Amino acid sequence: MKFAILAARAPLVFAAAVLPVLAQSNLPGVGPSPALPKPEKSGIVPTVNIAPAKGWPQGTMPKPAPGFTVTALASGLDHPRWVYVLPNGDVLVAESNKPKPQEGAKNVHAEGLRGKAMGAVMKRAGAGVPSADRITLLRDADGDGIAEVKTPFMTGLTSPFGMALVGGELFVANADAIVKVPYQAGQTQVTDAPTKVTDLPAGANHHWTKNIIANADGSKLYATVGSNSNIGDNGMASEEGRAAIWEVDRATGSKRLFATGLRNPNGLGWEPQSKALWTVVNERDELGNDLVPDYLTSVKDGAFYGWPWAYWGQNVDARVKPPNPEMVAKAIAPDYGLGAHVAPLGLAFSDSRMPANFASGAFVGQHGSWNRKDLTGYNVVFIPFASGKPSGPPVEFLSGFLDKRGRAYGRPVGVALDGKGALLVADDVGNVIWRVAAQR
Repeated sequence: MKFAILAARAPLVFAAAVLPVLAQSNLPGVGPSPALPKPEKSGIVPTVNIAPAKGWPQGTMPKPAPGFTVTALASGLDHPRWVYVLPNGDVLVAESNKPKPQEGAKNVHAEGLRGKAMGAVMKRAGAGVPSADRITLLRDADGDGIAEVKTPFMTGLTSPFGMALVGGELFVANADAIVKVPYQAGQTQVTDAPTKVTDLPAGANHHWTKNIIANADGSKLYATVGSNSNIGDNGMASEEGRAAIWEVDRATGSKRLFATGLRNPNGLGWEPQSKALWTVVNERDELGNDLVPDYLTSVKDGAFYGWPWAYWGQNVDARVKPPNPEMVAKAIAPDYGLGAHVAPLGLAFSDSRMPANFASGAFVGQHGSWNRKDLTGYNVVFIPFASGKPSGPPVEFLSGFLDKRGRAYGRPVGVALDGKGALLVADDVGNVIWRVAAQR
């Protein structure tokens, strides 16, 4: 979720009523070269409109695309954010939320009237629960789409999120570090104490989620680190090493910045045809309903994507002081806009196990807007690919997360294909892992 501190310190205003959800195809800012409106003038009071958390009523579930069915692989979880599928078909679920503030640490986001109001918004949206700091293992032994085994796999973590198995080692991205433990196929609990691989930038943790993915030979891990603010509000010293993707040597833990200027990257995936690394990014807030488009993009080694001085290439964000023309000139545009404020978090590339119309492309879990008059996101979309690039408009793959009054039954986060090619979706408001499978 993308909460921000407004540079002008304007009062916080809530939308008087929840307005309709916009269809993705009608949303501005979608596509490879979206038209961008002019930014709203600095100092305009932002709209705060977020779907209050309701949970799923008995017998209710999301609506899949035609030709698919939905089952709850597991329910009754504690704020499930991320899913990872092991080679034997077991599913790991990171049950997690923002870290507890360090004792004596100053949390700039919790201070003052605005901080208290934003805390109330998070609670209303279902994001104010304590972190379980746990990874749970799910096992569907009989293949009916419902896990018979739901058991704690790792506990005592620090806001865990991303996971990656390389050989006999399982890597976990905590909010402040990557750690690893030994893993043997089929085990249902980790008893070894984690070993730290490398620290990750942390602190106030405006964006605390850290994701990881391994390269093809397992020699490198790539880790996402979101910014500590909306547009550098807390000073750029607090942003050191943030708004970036790091490349980590798996064996030694040494690391380097791989790409920068990515305000809040989350999902990571290797595009099957080009073998390029892709990510989804939550862009900045409080420039208006239709700025700035969140996006899906390939990640180029050494590239700078603009944050905080510029957006969508070299469009200058005049709110950021002092300006930095040199960095603006280096900024490159992302590959594909998903629309402003949809909050893309999950990313999973499809494969031939899916039906033909969903066999080549990317599934994106969109957590949903808070800084827009009309709610957007709150769904899973599919972006078709051809020749390694997006080739058509987003298709809504899983919807129905909002009721008619704009309350949230659930909110999608992480997505992953399971061992049989069905899509798993972590729902952190509904506390469910949904399984979306093609009808046979």
